Amino acid sequence: MSFDQEWVSVRSASTATVSTRLNQVEPSGGGGGGGSTDLSVSQDKLGALGSAAHKLHGHLSGDGKHADASTTEAATTMTVNGFQTGAAITTVQKTWTSQLKTLLDACAHISNHLDYSSASHANEEKDIETAFRTSQITEFLK
Repeated sequence: MSFDQEWVSVRSASTATVSTRLNQVEPSGGGGGGGSTDLSVSQDKLGALGSAAHKLHGHLSGDGKHADASTTEAATTMTVNGFQTGAAITTVQKTWTSQLKTLLDACAHISNHLDYSSASHANEEKDIETAFRTSQITEFLK
């Protein structure tokens, strides 16, 4: 059997066993996960997540760069002495630095967003409470 024939048979066998199932609302009007339809998150949980992201950012910003100086020195020494490994080490270091920066940015974004969300939610609650109280006061004054 040629490669093309074998490939066609493997593809047809794999597509025969693959199926797609879409989640959809049940006809009775119930939601899809069987749980409550309301989403709720406590401020404590948001605070804990934001704090964990902030701590991770702090640890990564220091610990993620421990090998920077020695890696640069090793790459330079190997490159100067004609080893191709020096260029490979430089590439690995650049990739690590780029990925570390991406992870640090993500941690900072999560921490800042959760802080903002928590503060924004508290302000919205105050506005709603104030509006509710003033609307009740207006009713009583009529």
